[in-house]
Amino acid sequence: MLTIVADIVLAVYLVLAFTTFNKPKEAVPYCSIVNIIIEDEDTNGFIKTKEIKDRLKSCHLYPIEKPMAFVDSRKIEETLKMSPFVKTAECYKTVDGHVNISITQRMPIVRIKANNGEDYYLDDHDCVMPNSQYTSDLIIATGNINKWFASNYISPLSKSIMKDELWKNQIEQVNVLSDRSIELVPRVGNHVICIGRMPESKKKEDREALIDTYFKKKMNRLEKFYKYGLSEAGWNKYAYINLEFDNQIICKKRKKIN
Repeated sequence: MLTIVADIVLAVYLVLAFTTFNKPKEAVPYCSIVNIIIEDEDTNGFIKTKEIKDRLKSCHLYPIEKPMAFVDSRKIEETLKMSPFVKTAECYKTVDGHVNISITQRMPIVRIKANNGEDYYLDDHDCVMPNSQYTSDLIIATGNINKWFASNYISPLSKSIMKDELWKNQIEQVNVLSDRSIELVPRVGNHVICIGRMPESKKKEDREALIDTYFKKKMNRLEKFYKYGLSEAGWNKYAYINLEFDNQIICKKRKKIN
């Protein structure tokens, strides 16, 4: 009986040994493909795929040809989120050796070029973004602007402009005077528009609502003046259009050049 049992055990051992010996070693999975997806890359333009690769390479985190076990997804996400232009970053690995990186960019709404020399962007959350090579057709705000006024007043005003299809295409510059009155410079028409001082409030939600209502009220009057005034008088007749006071529009004629 013992002989039979020993023969069976030996037979099983030989089968397992033979199978193991002839079975090829499983290859250690390496990263073969890195997919980088940047949302709004063509329209936003702050971040390019090459910049993401370069950033990860400089930190020795670019995963191509690395063992998948050594690819640190969380570290890649944290590194990319350190960029002032990245809003969100997600990284995940697949069993077939792919690493997928998905990025959303912060959305700029206005460029600030203040009299004090500061040059930066504000995003759609009223936060400062550093200057870059970004060349998109944004509103430019100039004049007496500090970062507090930019975030609390210029940003909501720019949002109101961008929400309206007419004024989004017509207004190219916002200028802040020393008393914080607002001037608007249009793309069409050789004149400057003054809408006065924006309403103030300590509460963010109230302030944004007040500014939006104020802007709409002023610009509705301007739109009517464009239709029934400038259409007959001519777009170049006036150099300055003042909408500061309710129920009246004060215009300064352009000086004739002899």
